[in-house]
Amino acid sequence: MLHTTTSSESASQPSGTSSKILIIGPSWVGDMVMAQSLFMSIKKQTPTAVIDVLAPSWSRPIIERMPEVNKAIDMPLGHGRFEWGTRKQLGQELRHHAYTQAIVLPNSWKSALIPWFANIPVRTGWKGELRYGLLNNLRHLDKSIYPLMVQRFVALAFPKNHKPISPEDCPAPLLIANSQKVPTLLKKFDLSTEQPILILCPGAEFGPAKQWPAHYYSQVANHMASRNWQVWIMGSEADKAIASDIATQSNSRNIHNLCGRTTLEDAIDLMSLATQVISNDSGLMHIASALDKPLVALYGATSPEFTPPLSEQAHIIATDVDCGPCFQRTCPEGHHKCMQLLTPDSVIGVIDR
Repeated sequence: MLHTTTSSESASQPSGTSSKILIIGPSWVGDMVMAQSLFMSIKKQTPTAVIDVLAPSWSRPIIERMPEVNKAIDMPLGHGRFEWGTRKQLGQELRHHAYTQAIVLPNSWKSALIPWFANIPVRTGWKGELRYGLLNNLRHLDKSIYPLMVQRFVALAFPKNHKPISPEDCPAPLLIANSQKVPTLLKKFDLSTEQPILILCPGAEFGPAKQWPAHYYSQVANHMASRNWQVWIMGSEADKAIASDIATQSNSRNIHNLCGRTTLEDAIDLMSLATQVISNDSGLMHIASALDKPLVALYGATSPEFTPPLSEQAHIIATDVDCGPCFQRTCPEGHHKCMQLLTPDSVIGVIDR
């Protein structure tokens, strides 16, 4: 059942290592990127620690670009599926890995089952859905102390009695793109690096309430094209429609709609070439941040007070509105004011500065 992938940076367990940790990873792109801050904190404390990550198979391209991770293990169950028997079998198969600790990042009850079935002696995580017994190193979350998700992740690298983790204590994620694949990708998608590259990420898996209007993206694309920039639009198959709208409304001939054409692996490596990225609050926003690219992050229905991009090169733009942030998938008021008030000029002004 197990499908594992080993990082080329740390393919085997170092001799004498006493700390072997299984991380139960999150189910969203942005959360997986932020989990690297936890991995970095573990390795800073114990450089010889071996970190394996059990997570959905789609996340493997992200995990493989984290040098702190020894091995990615594919989670055979989709998000939300329970399947007691499958979890039990997987836990039993993991017993021979002799993990000394498991750290469970999701808050669900079922996510704590596999480490329990694997007989891992120390099982760490936040209380979540009443996980007494499944987790024996249980933490009780005070959201006023840990408002940021990354703080909550990093705190699990330390003992219960450790001083509170501040945002400054959290290392910023830093993905390592595979530069060897770049020439092949440029040829495959008929791209070049001869001009500055503006990458637009107009999609949002959460829902349309998080999306900046297509005609705003196209206005910025037109402005940068007038300066001899090229534009790449990146996203999933679900983002093809809004990307097509942006491309149609753009007067640039040097605009490339890559939505639905690239794998996540391709997207990470191509994004490493960006001169500038503009993105909604999305997984690609966190990837751009972790690649340390100049980034304009657009927030409307959600708040940067919980999951902001963590790079010093990221600039957040948000507008205070009476109805937000609402955290709804679609605008309950019907006017989408939180995004409509974020003007193209404000974004262009940030890029100019």
